[in-house]
Amino acid sequence: MAQLRVHNDRIEVHLTPAEKTLALRSDDLVVQRDDIRSATVTDDPWVWIRGIRKRGTEIPLVVAVGVWKYHGGTDFVIVKGKRQAVVLELAAGEFTRIILSTNHSAALIDRLKVEPPTDADAQPAD
Repeated sequence: MAQLRVHNDRIEVHLTPAEKTLALRSDDLVVQRDDIRSATVTDDPWVWIRGIRKRGTEIPLVVAVGVWKYHGGTDFVIVKGKRQAVVLELAAGEFTRIILSTNHSAALIDRLKVEPPTDADAQPAD
């Protein structure tokens, strides 16, 4: 299973050798935190997959790994079985959405949360 590393400025998705082979991809994914518009936990990641497979492997309801193309861009998918997944909506970068099965989806969402500004950080209104 892909390993996620959350840093202050980016998220790294380190693919296993098998995932790289199935996705027909040689490198890992790096997403800048500023590019993440939203993060959603889903119990059924299969309904989030859109478009057609451009590059990768799919056995419906078993495994989907690779790039899916749709009319608005491309998504990167690593979905395995009926595992819970995280859907990252991106504003910029190589993909518009990353759908990733993980056993640690709630922990990932918590790590992605940005603290709201405190009263001391607030700008005065004009």
